Amino acid sequence: MRIGVLSDTHGTVPNQVYTFFKDCDELWHAGDLGYNVLDILRQFKPLRAVYGNIDDNSLHHELPKVNVFEREGQKIVLTHIGGWPGHYPADIRAMLQREKPDIFVCGHSHILKVMYDKQMDFLHINPGAAGFTGFHKVSTLIRFTLDPTPRELEILDYPKTFKIAATS
Repeated sequence: MRIGVLSDTHGTVPNQVYTFFKDCDELWHAGDLGYNVLDILRQFKPLRAVYGNIDDNSLHHELPKVNVFEREGQKIVLTHIGGWPGHYPADIRAMLQREKPDIFVCGHSHILKVMYDKQMDFLHINPGAAGFTGFHKVSTLIRFTLDPTPRELEILDYPKTFKIAATS
């Protein structure tokens, strides 16, 4: 199964999403979608998503804050504000200890990080920011194969100034 991971679109769906994720079976969005992005991405690929801190009440009613699910025998925890290994907020750390995921995906920081958390025994993925709003210098997307564990992980980075396919 090919997975595309993105976060922090902030109301835009860059053209790179369509090309980089064209062969993906499913997308995981780690919050801060912004206006209309949920509908646009759902029309493109099957989507797992959570709301982020910039998302309005309509998305809070439609999406969870934390999405726990399984793919290819791997337990996934997806949320927006999650920290990183050794720096999880107390509520996130408690949830991760309770859920014991194989893969933890979060966004919010606009900083791409993929690292194994040895202490908690899972792969931590933060895809950075796919959109053009924020302090990040480049926008980023991640894709990988889940077979059954993650492999062939690829990163795409692109300037924040590229044209967009959809906007709020």
